[in-house]
Amino acid sequence: MFGLERLIPLGIRPRRTHEARAVVTGAGSGIGRAFALEIADRGGQVICADIDEARAKETVTLIERKHPGAARAFRCDVARREDVEILAHFAESLYERPVTLVINNAGVGIGGKHVGEIGFDDWQWALGINLWGVVHGCEIFAPQLRAAGRGGIINVASAAGFAAAPSMAVYNTSKAAVMSLSETMAAEMSGTGVAVTVLCPTFVKTNVARDGRITQEATRLADTLMRWTGFSPEHVARTTLDAHDRGQLYVLPQLDAHLVWRLKRYFPAHYTYALGLLDRLLPQKDSNTTDRAAVTDRTGV
Repeated sequence: MFGLERLIPLGIRPRRTHEARAVVTGAGSGIGRAFALEIADRGGQVICADIDEARAKETVTLIERKHPGAARAFRCDVARREDVEILAHFAESLYERPVTLVINNAGVGIGGKHVGEIGFDDWQWALGINLWGVVHGCEIFAPQLRAAGRGGIINVASAAGFAAAPSMAVYNTSKAAVMSLSETMAAEMSGTGVAVTVLCPTFVKTNVARDGRITQEATRLADTLMRWTGFSPEHVARTTLDAHDRGQLYVLPQLDAHLVWRLKRYFPAHYTYALGLLDRLLPQKDSNTTDRAAVTDRTGV
């Protein structure tokens, strides 16, 4: 008898994101909320995890209007390994079976300063959420995913992971690491029935630029770019879930992300020179940051 993964060569792909038993971190708003709503629309159950429990409950309320009983809120600081371990135990207890879909979405924005001006506190704060939050989710939920024998994991990275824009070193580093982690896990999960997808958007219309540790000048620039070029979280979530169903590793939902990917690959020296020139031309009037240590789930460029 054929298993689901054996049907792929015949053109019939498993719909991993449909009727999933899911966990979404950073589900209190933005892309995380959009993921949670879309999973429920696809007949799934979802645990909406967020450091801000009130926002997680808001997402659950939105889901419950159309899908009663399909969602639960859970407070979780992904930077704390203990919190993610408790989340995993809660999920297995709630579903009484292993989870089939984990979306490591929680992240924060940080930028506007050059290396040497950033400070170790900001490095530790952002890497604790953007990188270690994903590491915790992957390391802790991997046994449940393997036990399920189907489904997958989606890690939210960013085009910043390969774009390497100046004044974004901390953010770039965290997202590049998430991409590498996802690529490694995709190889490790090959043949298990569990797929791995990494989302690499450019600008998405969320609060990431306003709610992170970003200089005022960088915030204004990011807000302008989001307003004019940003995609909606709902579009990004649907696109990513559909790609995951197809077993796709990379998801670059916007044309500019594809363009940057190719420019850097084929013209690396010219690309780096152009970025340096742009960095020198952009205004850098202040070094003050919007500092909110309790930022929850903002994920953008």
